[in-house]
Amino acid sequence: MDIDSTGALFQAAAKGDAAAWEALVGRLSPLVWSVVRSHRLIDADAHEVFQTTWFRLADNLTRIKEPDKVGSWLASTARHECLKVIRGSRRVVPTSDVDVLSPEADDRSPEQAVLDAEEAAGQEAALRRVWQAYEQLSDSCRRLLRVLMASPPPSYAEIAAGLGIAIGSIGPTRGRCLGHLRRLLT
Repeated sequence: MDIDSTGALFQAAAKGDAAAWEALVGRLSPLVWSVVRSHRLIDADAHEVFQTTWFRLADNLTRIKEPDKVGSWLASTARHECLKVIRGSRRVVPTSDVDVLSPEADDRSPEQAVLDAEEAAGQEAALRRVWQAYEQLSDSCRRLLRVLMASPPPSYAEIAAGLGIAIGSIGPTRGRCLGHLRRLLT
């Protein structure tokens, strides 16, 4: 079809000219797609909005008073349809039964989940025993070990100044405190 004006093309399509309708769709589809894509809909929703926009135009062929502004009409309709889809998607949040029944579900087998839970419980029990043994140490041992576990570890000069002990006694005292902790744990 060799009609230069979009308005004339629209008028011919409104009168039932199938070739004019195809030419109109070919000419204005990029406009409709640009509006739809600017709303970042998922592919299925984008195609649905594109088709709905053209359906609305076909449904309103006789009601459009300004044929030269059919592009603006299509852009506005596409935008409204996109917003309807976006509003509708906010209301419905699809979930699976797994998400509802167990929000922490993962791909592990039931056996692996039991083994992981037992391992975690074992680690928690071991950590609890270490802290209980630590609490049985003398105040000076607990202070020294606490300072030595700091991150980043302080220098021996800083430890000596902070705890009021000689630099040369830090290593041997640490060894004795850790030895006592080991004995408490066995």
